[in-house]
Amino acid sequence: MKNWLENEPPIIYWLSGLFFTTAFLTGGKQNFSRKHTIPIDEVDFDFEFFENNDPNSCQSKPEDGSYCRGLFFDGARWDSTVKVLAQPEPKVLFSQAPIIWMKPMQVNLISEYQHYACPVYKTSERWGILATTGHSTNFVMFIRVPSNIEQKHWILAGIALLTQLDS
Repeated sequence: MKNWLENEPPIIYWLSGLFFTTAFLTGGKQNFSRKHTIPIDEVDFDFEFFENNDPNSCQSKPEDGSYCRGLFFDGARWDSTVKVLAQPEPKVLFSQAPIIWMKPMQVNLISEYQHYACPVYKTSERWGILATTGHSTNFVMFIRVPSNIEQKHWILAGIALLTQLDS
């Protein structure tokens, strides 16, 4: 954080290390909105998943948005060969998600693909005080994760992304 403040922001943000993740994400949308003079309510994120979590795969910052790391799949895993959400390995409850490019875009230009609208939570408890948004205070956002299995399957399995694992 000190290096970020004194020099420049990192190429890849450690999303789990941020206290108020929602403010960071909103700031990304606001920066895009102002840069391209688009009303912020017409901006949302598209997502691009890297093959792995190797920081060397990102050598420079994206033009818009941010590269983020530090998320974990709860009950599923990322299949880097097919680049889709997959069943977990036997006896493995949590698996590290790859680096994700959070790309702010005008809503009508967001790509269409088969996906699972995966909820992101701060902890595995998945509950908190109900906020004015109608979501738990533990809820961060939905991330569209590419999948070759119907969304209903992942919903029934209770798959989520977490910013931190239990100790």
